[in-house]
Parts: sequence; structure tokens; C-alpha cells
Amino acid sequence: MTVQFEVAGLPFTALNGGPHFRFTPATSFFVNCESASELDALWEKLSSGGSLLMPLQSYPFSERYGWVSDRYGLSWQLNLANSPQAIVPFLMFVGTQNGRAEEAARFYASVFENSGVETIEHFGAEDDVTEGTVKRALYSLDGQEFMALDGGLAHDFTFTEAVSFMVGCESQKEVDYFWGKLSEGGDERAQQCGWLKDKFGVSWQVVPDELGELVGGPDSEKSQRAVKAMLRMKKIDIGEIRRAYQGAI
Repeated sequence: MTVQFEVAGLPFTALNGGPHFRFTPATSFFVNCESASELDALWEKLSSGGSLLMPLQSYPFSERYGWVSDRYGLSWQLNLANSPQAIVPFLMFVGTQNGRAEEAARFYASVFENSGVETIEHFGAEDDVTEGTVKRALYSLDGQEFMALDGGLAHDFTFTEAVSFMVGCESQKEVDYFWGKLSEGGDERAQQCGWLKDKFGVSWQVVPDELGELVGGPDSEKSQRAVKAMLRMKKIDIGEIRRAYQGAI
């Protein structure tokens, strides 16, 4: 089952993936709140039945901030700040990926048009982690803001397929381009049905805009043929799926 919804202008797609993958704090959603009352109301709802990662309180970097894993296991960071974008995807590079946050931010910005690295702050010699690693990076990919940091402390988690980022493509040419760029150096075992894991361990879905109409169309027989064709693929070939839908193959 797939559900599409929107939260504060940020579109989400969710599906029931079974027990194979689990959410981890390596990928979270950073929520900027304009007032303490707004933050406290969100905190009460998101923390109910969840678990605390960092308690809601004052920190050197924020007057009011907290990090929580909600009842479904998805992680949220709530921060008191006036920002034009309410929710920002946040990537924490830990374990073998620690120290690669800046490399990743610059790589992603080079892949997408209308993108760039806005600010990068590094840890200094006075910090308890490796000097020069990323304390905070802010970058945008085709208008969508992202944040990242290097988690220098010991963690027993990393990125998983439980959270992926969807790249909508208008043509097969765009599919080929983004698939080629994002899959280079990644895990080939994690490539299936337009889904890939890049060289940093982050998961992406490279999907033609037309795909949903073919695999979820009103004619169930045609859609089933399209789904069967898609399940044989790693990178999506929209022409082949279209031919399967039409019964040409």
C-alpha cells in the first residue's frame, strides 16, 4: 500500500515495507518553528509514544531545540528559528561515512540543476570530534533545502532504505542521467525498480513521472503487466513498461 501526503509543503510518499528496513536517526527531518508555543505543541504530539534522542531545552546553538524519534521510528529535530522552509531533510554521516558530509553535499549539488552549497561550518580543534569535519552544512537541490553533519561519536546505526529521496523525471533521458550519476560507486545489490543506494549509502528513487499512471492505472490487467515489467528492472525503462502496459511485449 502506498500513501501520498504533504506536511508543511513538503511532499511525502509512504509504503508498508515490512520488517526489512528500519528508520534510523541518520536521516531525520529538521523542523524550524517560529514560536515556542508552536514548537511545544509539535513536540508533545511527535514525542507521544516515541523516544527522546536529545531533550527539549536550551543549547549553545539554539534557544530551544529537541530531537525525538516518533511512535513510528521516524526522527524529527525541532528548533526555534524563523526560516522560510518549515521542514528540511537532515542527513547525519556516521560510521564509515563519517567525514564525508561535505563531499556528499558538493556532489549532490553538482548533480542537480539550480543547486548549490549555501553554508558549511566545520568542527574546530576545541571540539570532541575530528577537526575539519562538518558541524553543519546547508545546501539546496533544485530549490529543496537539505542539511547535513558528520556524526563523529560512536553510533550503532547508519542510512537505510527506510528513507529515500524521490527524483521525478520527465523523460527517459533524465532517468538515464540521474541514475548514472547517483548510482556511480554505489551498492549494486540495492538497485531495483528505480531504487538505488549511492556511494554514501543514501537511497534514491529515480522515477519517470509517467510510471504511476502505468502501474496504477484504472485497467488492472494492463497495470499488472506494467508492474511485472518493472519488477525485472534496475533502472526504469519507461518505454518497455509502456509497451508491456499496451500488451506489445
